Amino acid sequence: MDLLAEYKECHKIIVEEEKFNAPMLWIGVYVAVVSLVGSLAIAADALQGFYHRKLWFPCKFFNLNAASLTLLAVAMKLPQDLNSPMPGHVDQLVKLSSTAFLCTVMGNFMPSLGTMDEEELGTNITALGILVTTMLVNVCIQLYTGVISGFVLEHVVIMVFMLVLLVLLSFSALMVPISARMLELKFSEMRRKTVLSQESEEESGKDVVEKLKDDVKKYWVTAETGSLQFVMARSATSSASGAICFLTAFILVEAEIRMHSLDSFSDYKWSTFVILVIQTFGVVVGTIAPAFRWFMTTSFKCSKERRKMYRDDVGVEKYWIQRLVEWKESPLASRRIRDRKCRKFMHDMKFAVLNLFIGVQIAIVVGSKTVGFVSIFFISQILTCWNYCKLAMKKLAFEPPNALGNHTRPEESETKMKMDLSHCVFQLEGEEELPQKILQNTCRSIDRLFHKAKRQHPKGLVELLEKSTNSKKVSNSEWGEQVSPKCWSLPVVTLTSIAVALPNIENDIVDRLLCSVSQGLVYIKLIEESLDTNGDLVHVRHASDVVWLGVELYHRWLDNDLHKMALEGQTYEQNLRKLANVAKKGVMEFHRNTNGGPEQSVANWPIKVIAANSMHRISQSILVDSQGSIEQTSKKLFEQLSVMIADILSSCLTNLPCAISMKLFSGPIQKREESVKFAARLLGETEEILKILQQEKISGLNPAEVEIF
Repeated sequence: MDLLAEYKECHKIIVEEEKFNAPMLWIGVYVAVVSLVGSLAIAADALQGFYHRKLWFPCKFFNLNAASLTLLAVAMKLPQDLNSPMPGHVDQLVKLSSTAFLCTVMGNFMPSLGTMDEEELGTNITALGILVTTMLVNVCIQLYTGVISGFVLEHVVIMVFMLVLLVLLSFSALMVPISARMLELKFSEMRRKTVLSQESEEESGKDVVEKLKDDVKKYWVTAETGSLQFVMARSATSSASGAICFLTAFILVEAEIRMHSLDSFSDYKWSTFVILVIQTFGVVVGTIAPAFRWFMTTSFKCSKERRKMYRDDVGVEKYWIQRLVEWKESPLASRRIRDRKCRKFMHDMKFAVLNLFIGVQIAIVVGSKTVGFVSIFFISQILTCWNYCKLAMKKLAFEPPNALGNHTRPEESETKMKMDLSHCVFQLEGEEELPQKILQNTCRSIDRLFHKAKRQHPKGLVELLEKSTNSKKVSNSEWGEQVSPKCWSLPVVTLTSIAVALPNIENDIVDRLLCSVSQGLVYIKLIEESLDTNGDLVHVRHASDVVWLGVELYHRWLDNDLHKMALEGQTYEQNLRKLANVAKKGVMEFHRNTNGGPEQSVANWPIKVIAANSMHRISQSILVDSQGSIEQTSKKLFEQLSVMIADILSSCLTNLPCAISMKLFSGPIQKREESVKFAARLLGETEEILKILQQEKISGLNPAEVEIF
């Protein structure tokens, strides 16, 4: 009986263990999926770098942030598992692949430091430090207890690499705020010079479009070379991290080659092999960007002259330690500590700690530059072999002299272009001059963007603007009272709503007008936001947005069906009166509800009341001016409304060069590249429009100057 009871008890324990271990397989699958997501994001960054010919590979899809750190915490589940036995070869190797994956990801994080402000840098670096420290402690415990019994040397080396990468990232983050400050000063100086040159160009009568193109190219070169991501990618610490990532990938591949079998005896079962394959893929793909940064940064210095300069200048520039020096010189907020000895002790401790950090920073920079100097000798041999191969291929090709001359002409023109834009290149103290090829690729990228945007120009808007008469036909005092000189969208939307409500107008004509106005409103909104620096017209713009949403998608103006009105109405006068009465009712109801309170500016009214006020005044003005006109018809009125809309659009779009210029200057340094890219795309799309406006010499009218007949 005792034996039977013991057997049942053992069987029960085994069943319970199998029950508790059953989820482990699905946990492994979850880790594999998360690792795949991270690997694909890294691969997307690499593909984007190749596609845009940015071989320093900026981080777009996989940055150092809360989301990526959460993914990493899940992906590191296996090396942090202290309880589950993993004696198989795959089980042991998957722990190594996870640590190698973390090292590779940290190397890819280097440029993304430039996308963060100081507070985000502190938070994210701290979180990454906690994750890495936890990993190191857990792996050390497993090495000590024998849980990790295979590939011990590889684990130790990769853990050292992981610690070095953490130190490199942490101390590289200290130079980001200082670099941003220095680049902002250079940008301000360049902007001042640009404003002065613009004044002289205006006096000389230079073509506006060509001038804007020149400005966009200058600021594009400035934004690209002064991008904090690019600054971090070409730094000495980034080069060192690329070398470490390359060695990490080499160690992992070497360990996998030495793997004897594919056995797995852990509770994670076959999922460990899937994780190993995915994380190996992530390591290989993730090594591309750091290795290219290391190779490209080192190849800059491979000429004999630069090699000698680099050897003589293995020093530490001021911006590397300036932040630590500022912290050291700033007093502690120790007012609550009244004891003088305690305050003195705290200040002494602060000085000692920061002096230590300054020493560590200097050692890191010097060590990183030494790694770069040593790398020169290896990479220079590779480049020499490559040049010999290219020369041999040219000799075999037997290229005629004329063909060679034709190939060199673009390079000569690009050299001339480089000389013109070399003053726009932003570099920090001690940085090598960027190769000509990088500047050429930068200029080519903005030219491609121009051409792509030019093919997407708004054809409907151009056709509508051709109807403009450039006349100040609209000077009605009531119009001027209810619209700010910096708001064009609301009268355009109101006039379009009236045009949609007119009877006996073909649907195709109405749809073309809606399409053209929709294209124009995109640029009107941009101009209004650029000119309304104080935000006084936010409510008015919101009102036009709300009204236009209903008109464009549903042919409705504030719950009134314009399409139904156009079908049921017999004359345009009936529909205009109906709209005017509905709008007047809404305005009067608002005034009754305010009970004669203090007068408010129209811009501060509720958005529906603002829209109703605009509709009431404009429709009433049209009715008054149309009285007594026997020949007036719906079709003629529709054409007149289209001309008025075109006039307002034309007068508004004359401010487009100013809006584009403001886009070149606006935004923090972290967002400047996107801002300049948006300005370039905007200029490409509207180049034809600007030329039309320039030929017709339309003055920058405001809505208060538009006359309703």
